[in-house]
Amino acid sequence: MMIILSQDELRLNLFCGIITIKHNRENYTMDLNNKIQLFENQRIRTAWDEEKEEWYFSIVDVVGVLTDSVDPTAYWRKLKQRLKAEGNETVTNCHGLKMTAPDGKMRLTDVADVEQLFRLVQSIPSPKAEPFKLWLSSLARERLEEIDDPEQGIDRMLEYYHRKGYSENWINQRLKSIEVRKELTDEWERRGIKKGQEYATLTDIITLGWSGMTTRQYKQYKGLKTESLRDNMTNLELVLNMLAEATTTEISKERKPRTTAANRAVAAQGGRIAGNTRREIEAQTGKRIVSPLTAKQALAEKTAEGIEHPEADTTE
Repeated sequence: MMIILSQDELRLNLFCGIITIKHNRENYTMDLNNKIQLFENQRIRTAWDEEKEEWYFSIVDVVGVLTDSVDPTAYWRKLKQRLKAEGNETVTNCHGLKMTAPDGKMRLTDVADVEQLFRLVQSIPSPKAEPFKLWLSSLARERLEEIDDPEQGIDRMLEYYHRKGYSENWINQRLKSIEVRKELTDEWERRGIKKGQEYATLTDIITLGWSGMTTRQYKQYKGLKTESLRDNMTNLELVLNMLAEATTTEISKERKPRTTAANRAVAAQGGRIAGNTRREIEAQTGKRIVSPLTAKQALAEKTAEGIEHPEADTTE
């Protein structure tokens, strides 16, 4: 049986030729780094799509790692034919990208995004893939448990943040920010806003209103790629983001916008109100609130100053 996990539940990061696995959800993040290293010391070609903000991986390289095949290209060709014959949509949806070949030339090769890669790996009968498959099964089981008992997900999230060294104050802010975000998305759902691109557009408007940057610009400003932006925010950044989203929710409840334009106007107003608060705080303190530092860098800076820091390292 194939286990299908959504892309927002699974992410891969590439570091020095080693792919480590990270499980990331909106309401719960668990770091599984160093628990499974399927691709240790073996290079896998990747490409980062700035527009879609996701990684693509060379399927042939993954096949070579998992199977030790002398001809991974031929192995993938046969596997692809079999999966197509079985009606596997994952293979159909895979596409090609030009990547540097062993001869140094740019050649077209099949690639898969994170979700597609997880599905394909489960079709490869390799002993090396077994820890990977077991992990996926465990992950799916945990997800079902959390649906039946949401407190389990909260407990795992708290354990993760504590293990990473976050302060109680920061953890409380982060938990509150999740609650505020959920209230906002519930309101958007009531207004007929579709998940995905429409959520992202309204979020960008809110973020731009209070921080002066879109979500993507904000992540670039902090030097982030797949890492969570909110997990790399300071206390004040989190508070202002919550203010913007909570204000947007309340305005939306009162105005009950019915059109896309009306919802965008509400989002802009919510962001603008929080933005005014940010500028007032900056005027009083003489310090910028929106920080280019990641959590790791901020922690190092605060430690050097001898001050307890509310954030912790969430980057790899």
